[in-house]
Amino acid sequence: MTDRLHFEDFKVGDEAVYGPRHVTREEIVAFAAEFDPQPMHLDEAAAAATLLGGLGGSGWHSCALLMRMIADGFILNSTSMGSPGVEEVRWFRPLRPGVNLRVRSKVLEVRTSKSRPEMGLVKMSFDMIDDSDAVLTTMTTTLMLGRRAPGAAA
Repeated sequence: MTDRLHFEDFKVGDEAVYGPRHVTREEIVAFAAEFDPQPMHLDEAAAAATLLGGLGGSGWHSCALLMRMIADGFILNSTSMGSPGVEEVRWFRPLRPGVNLRVRSKVLEVRTSKSRPEMGLVKMSFDMIDDSDAVLTTMTTTLMLGRRAPGAAA
């Protein structure tokens, strides 16, 4: 295994793409049945009469998929210490069955922690995109990452 990613490996403007991940009708319905049992996430006929105009995955399912894709893409090979929270999540288009998703990331800001010298903070934006590059979901969050040289200048 290669060296894990540390705070110092992230630079403002860095971009990456993770995925693809294929989404099935069965997983959309299973997630909805367990966590968000609204008709537009469970049944095509009921969904056709909603604003979605057809079966669409829960926004929370989109968030869970986005998290899995960035976890597999880089977080599990990093010195991640978690996150102080998500600043923004937006849902622009429905998650549809049969789509292949990718996540596009961009580093917006990097800064060292004033109170914890062993940690740096990396603010990132994530766009979940479909086969036609349409943006379905966006998320902005800050990641806490371990530093190679705690206390050194950034």
